[in-house]
Amino acid sequence: MNKINILEIKVGFNDEINRIYPVIIEGEGEMILVDCGYPNFLSLVEEEAIIRGIDIKKLSKIIITHHDFDHMGSLAAFKRKYPSIKVLASIDDEKYINGSKKSLRLQQAESIYDFLSEGEKEGAKTFHSILESVEPCDVDICIKDKDFFDCCGGIEIVTTPGHVPGHISIYIKTSKTLIAGDALVIENNKLAIANPQYTLDMVAAKKSIIKLMNYEIDRIICYHGGVYKKDIKKSLSSIISS
Repeated sequence: MNKINILEIKVGFNDEINRIYPVIIEGEGEMILVDCGYPNFLSLVEEEAIIRGIDIKKLSKIIITHHDFDHMGSLAAFKRKYPSIKVLASIDDEKYINGSKKSLRLQQAESIYDFLSEGEKEGAKTFHSILESVEPCDVDICIKDKDFFDCCGGIEIVTTPGHVPGHISIYIKTSKTLIAGDALVIENNKLAIANPQYTLDMVAAKKSIIKLMNYEIDRIICYHGGVYKKDIKKSLSSIISS
């Protein structure tokens, strides 16, 4: 039996309470976690899994949609506690996840530092420190566009660059579900591209949305925002034309 479990984890960041939505996919002897939260979120993911009756000790794979710290921050901790888990990520993101290259988000933050006011620089330094503290982790399996895994209802990898160049989304064929990572978010009950401030290439991001129009999608799971089901084709078209 295939099952998609949508976790909901509260996040306190910059004096605000937000939520993230990692996903655990179950089926045919596989249990796959898609994205694993901020640094030190291992226990929070475990607790949320327990609440939902999921035996997280059965995790077989973790797929990382991209290397931002809120998506891979606890990856090394997961690998350390559950060493049999295989880590999957795009071939373009591997070098940032394993630490052989500085994260693009840190490069972006550093590039604008000199243009900030003195008051803003203090907050920026804290953000830099958070990004620098993310523990790298080796990627076991590099994945690319159209890679297909015949498990959990059929999982297709869809490259969706824009937010970062190596971003991927996951399409689950039998349930017509798209796990969008940060390719899409839900803001004010509407589907949108992730905050332009953090989308490194908006042209590429819109091209990725055009690409998603080729898929038959009944629901989209956004890491920031949760589940979206309403008029998906129309909503995607609206983003493209904006």
